Amino acid sequence: MFKKSVPDKTSTGPAHTLVSRATEIVGDIHFSGELIIEGRVKGNIYAEDDSDALIRIAEKGAVEGEVCVPSAIVNGLVQGDLRSTNHLELAAKAVVVGSVYYNLIEMVMGSEVNGNLMHISTSQNENKRLAADKKKLSFDTSVIQNS
Repeated sequence: MFKKSVPDKTSTGPAHTLVSRATEIVGDIHFSGELIIEGRVKGNIYAEDDSDALIRIAEKGAVEGEVCVPSAIVNGLVQGDLRSTNHLELAAKAVVVGSVYYNLIEMVMGSEVNGNLMHISTSQNENKRLAADKKKLSFDTSVIQNS
């Protein structure tokens, strides 16, 4: 009658993490859900490619390290390679000093990339095809040699 139900925290949806303006993190971050960076991170940031993870780097936010995530919205500074397997948005004040690997990209006027832009979807499929062809070829030649 007076029992209070406690909601199950594991089924409330994706987690949201904020690195506030006055915060500096030194070390790597592995996350799921949404990561919002308004402060500074000195380290690499990772999320699983097959997850719904999203990183938002605010205008005053900065990352010194590699960022590998499915989706990203950048309006701050990234000093290091940026890899987004799903969707990448570079807003007007975004600055990336490093290579950008993307599947889908949106760049707003004013954003900067000081490095290479590399489309990853085609190259991944091509690498998989080449590896499969090489494996098939080596199998075919071993069958011929054993005959």
